[in-house]
Amino acid sequence: MRFNYCPDTTPAGWLVGSRTADQQLITFGPAGFEAYARLRYLPDPTAPGQEEADAGLSDDHPSDIAQARRALHRLASFTATAQECYFCVWEGYSDILLPADALHGPLVELEHRRYVLFRGALRDVDHWETDFGGGQPVAPPAFVWPADRRWCFAGDVDPHWAGIGAERAAVDILVGDPQLDVVPADPEGSQPLYY
Repeated sequence: MRFNYCPDTTPAGWLVGSRTADQQLITFGPAGFEAYARLRYLPDPTAPGQEEADAGLSDDHPSDIAQARRALHRLASFTATAQECYFCVWEGYSDILLPADALHGPLVELEHRRYVLFRGALRDVDHWETDFGGGQPVAPPAFVWPADRRWCFAGDVDPHWAGIGAERAAVDILVGDPQLDVVPADPEGSQPLYY
């Protein structure tokens, strides 16, 4: 495994100690970034009560992890610490393979969520399915941030999108990428949800 389990959760202290509202924290990361965006794994719902199964995706629609990986690669140029990044895995995913010591060690605890913390280079996300899914598609990381905290990627289990906080230039790069569906977002506002 390329990712190193972190029994010392101190690097996640900025999340745990954040005064950001709970829902905003787990969907966008901490408050205070210059700009925010949503990486839409599925297009937003177009009708009240719409379910994710009604999104009408093509057979070649990229997986969530493929989309997250591309966004994270684009964010690499907006940190000086791409070789030292932190990755949180939500403990509730039944299809993600976690090391035995990680299952019984300290967890990053936020309101209504607990995560196993790992450290690695940002490029290690290329091996996410191999290391955490035995080669099968699995959910993207719940959080990713570089050691210099220049940005934060937050992918909660419930929404059909991941939230990203960063400097405006980074968000502009993501929004302008034709291979991603990224839109600017106000993390304090209400967000579209499927039912």
